[in-house]
Amino acid sequence: MRYEWMDEYLLQKRGVTKDLQETWNWIRYHVGGKMFAAICLNRQNQPYYINLKLEPMEGDFLRSQYEDIIPGYYSDKQHWNSVKPDGKVPDDLLRDLLDKSYGLVLAGFSKKRQREILGLTACGTECSTCGFYGNLCKGCNECSGKVFHAESGKPCPIYACCVNKHRYAACKDCKSLPCGIWRETRDPNLKDAEFEESIAVRVSNLKGV
Repeated sequence: MRYEWMDEYLLQKRGVTKDLQETWNWIRYHVGGKMFAAICLNRQNQPYYINLKLEPMEGDFLRSQYEDIIPGYYSDKQHWNSVKPDGKVPDDLLRDLLDKSYGLVLAGFSKKRQREILGLTACGTECSTCGFYGNLCKGCNECSGKVFHAESGKPCPIYACCVNKHRYAACKDCKSLPCGIWRETRDPNLKDAEFEESIAVRVSNLKGV
């Protein structure tokens, strides 16, 4: 297979796991327990198709442009497509298609479940890395944004804007990322450089999804 980078590329995505479906001899990649890509192996354990999910119109268009993209093998042919592993589909295009497949399957979950799968809060914070998590704070997703540093009984202003007001899965869906509310909720214990770094990390977490 010419796309030797595929396994590492997919496993670095948030919430992704893989397994081997022995009956089919498929290496499957899941997000939240749902498959979004697969490498189909033959009896000699050599790849013969890469399966991924796309919007039907885009799948139809790409099939008309590339002879190495065909209707999904052993799959729903409206949404699934198969890419020949030694064909002429450019690497950058395959990466983009895998990203889209991941995004489509992830978007099928509720917005709250998406945040749980990704291990991120609405603002891109990884609660598991916070010293307050599990101690002073049980987590943004778990308490619907009513974290320890918010006004009693009310959600954090970022959560209130993103989730409650705009119904976004996370701030990554907002064109104003990062907005003024992010700066208004600044941790007073952080120095200017530390605060700017915290914003950069959270934005990177969200955009990397």
